[in-house]
Amino acid sequence: MSTATDRKVIVRIKRQDGPEKPSRWETFHVPWRPNMNIISCLQWIAANPTTAEGKSTTPPVWDSGCLEEVCGACTMIINGRVRQSCSALVDKVSPDGEPITLEPMTKFPLIRDLWVDRSRLFNDLKRVKAWIPVDGTYDLGAGPPIPQELNDERYPLSRCISCGCCLEACPQYTPTNKFVGAAVISQARLFNDHPIGQALKSERLAALQGEGGVHECGKAGNCVQVCPKQIPLLESIAAIQRQMTVFQIKKFFTG
Repeated sequence: MSTATDRKVIVRIKRQDGPEKPSRWETFHVPWRPNMNIISCLQWIAANPTTAEGKSTTPPVWDSGCLEEVCGACTMIINGRVRQSCSALVDKVSPDGEPITLEPMTKFPLIRDLWVDRSRLFNDLKRVKAWIPVDGTYDLGAGPPIPQELNDERYPLSRCISCGCCLEACPQYTPTNKFVGAAVISQARLFNDHPIGQALKSERLAALQGEGGVHECGKAGNCVQVCPKQIPLLESIAAIQRQMTVFQIKKFFTG
C-alpha cells in the first residue's frame, strides 16, 4: 500500500533548446511534499534531470527571482492558464493527482524552455514614461499632499508586478503588433493621477494615442481574470480613454 511519501507529482514540460529549435515534451516524476509549489517541482527536476522514462536530459530553464509573487518573473502557462508559478501550489493545481503541464508564454520571444524575453513590456513602460519625474540628489522637501481618496484609488494600480499575465491572456496583444496592453495603460493611469507625475501626463497620453495605444483595446476582459494582483485593469483603460478624450479636445482647440 502506497503512502503519502510515495506519491509522485507528474510534471509535463514543453522543452525547446532555443528560439529556432524544435519543441518537445518531457515528463518527470517529482516526489510529493506538503505545500510544494511549481517552482519547487522545477528545482527538484533541475537537480535530478531524468525523465519518467529514465532518460537523462538537461535541466529545464525558467526565470524566477523573489519566489513570493513580487518580481513577476516566473510567469508561465500552467495547465493551460497563465499564472505565477511561485504561488501555484501543486495540491491546488492538481488536486486529484492529474499531470501538470508547463509551457512558456506565447506572446513574448522564447529564449529557452519556459524562459521568455519580456523586454517588449519594459520598453513599452519606457514608451509611456511610467515614472515620477523627480530629478536631483538634494533634499527636495515634502511632496504635495495626496487626498486619501486618491491614495485609495491609486494603491491597487501600484501593485502591478509587470508579470505579463494580462498580456498573455489578451487577444489584442500579439507578437506581431505594437499594442501596449493593459499593464502599461494602467501604469500610465497610476502616474497621470499623481500630483508630480502629471507633469508628463500629456506625453503619456500622446504616446497612447499613437500606434499600439489604448484605442486598440477590445475590452475582452481576460486581463482582469488572470491578474494575480486583482488590479482593476478595465477601469484603468476606461479612465485613460476619458483622459484621452479631454486631451484631444484641448489639443484641437489649442493646437
